[in-house]
Amino acid sequence: MKSLLLGTRNPRKVIEIESILADSGWSFSSLQEFPEVEVAEENGVTYAENAIAKARFYALATGLCALADDSGLEVEALAGAPGVYSARYAGANASDADRRTLLLSELGKIPDASRRARFVASVAISDAKGSVLNVSEGICRGTIIFSPRGDGGFGYDPLFVPDGYNQTFAELSDEIKNRISHRARALIQTRAFLTSHESC
Repeated sequence: MKSLLLGTRNPRKVIEIESILADSGWSFSSLQEFPEVEVAEENGVTYAENAIAKARFYALATGLCALADDSGLEVEALAGAPGVYSARYAGANASDADRRTLLLSELGKIPDASRRARFVASVAISDAKGSVLNVSEGICRGTIIFSPRGDGGFGYDPLFVPDGYNQTFAELSDEIKNRISHRARALIQTRAFLTSHESC
């Protein structure tokens, strides 16, 4: 079977990606199986640049076709922050909870009507030699609530309520999230690419 490396060590993200790409005809491994591989740098100014850089890095490091993604939360009241710096928003060694706490502090007493935000994700695929084969993007719009809710997901999920729903990403079922989220929308396009390609 055609094989693709998922460029992440986040177990929840691995499950999410594998679930969405399950019927693409490809098999998957992840960086959890390559502990010796270092973490790729993210120096790009866009999500696509970071996703491409990571996909290339992991492909060249393992000799495998690789998929990598980059995503971020853009809050209107913060002029689009944290954006591409979402994962590093509270510092290099901060936890998800640290980042959520900082975001809520930055928003302070901003009312519901001004807490609009969107999640953006880019997903890139590189062949084993570092050539980029495909880049997809997905966007999900919603609102930032005043305190975390839910135990699912990761990152800013407990703070984000997507348009058309009353639950946060961390409260929604995997079935719904894997249909409407920014990453899901990018991966659905990626799945179409993979399904139409016999090899990487």
